[in-house]
Amino acid sequence: QVQLEESGGGLVQAGGSLTLSCAASGRTSNAYTMGWFRQAPGKEREFVAFITWRGASTYYADSVKGRFTISRDNDNNTVYLRMNRLRPEDTAVYYCAAGRYAGVVPRRYDYWGQGTQVTVSS
Repeated sequence: QVQLEESGGGLVQAGGSLTLSCAASGRTSNAYTMGWFRQAPGKEREFVAFITWRGASTYYADSVKGRFTISRDNDNNTVYLRMNRLRPEDTAVYYCAAGRYAGVVPRRYDYWGQGTQVTVSS
């Protein structure tokens, strides 16, 4: 079992920045790909970014490419999502996820955090 806890969400003006963190605990010795997803009210959960175990590969949704950066610190079992040039449409609950295999759909991930709210005002 892996437990994930997100932090760093909040209210920010459009054009601003936030950094989300996801701390993993439990069986973190396994080589998990870490992903970020988000879900806005009334919408399905959507992929944002993932990073493979050693950070060799990253992948982003087109909507965030060039604005968001995913990174990980395996020594501290933490993954980050740096979000720049935020837009009102980035408003959502952001979820951290861990899975054995990389992917852009939620079913590829085995463990999920509770989410952290990001609100971008115009």
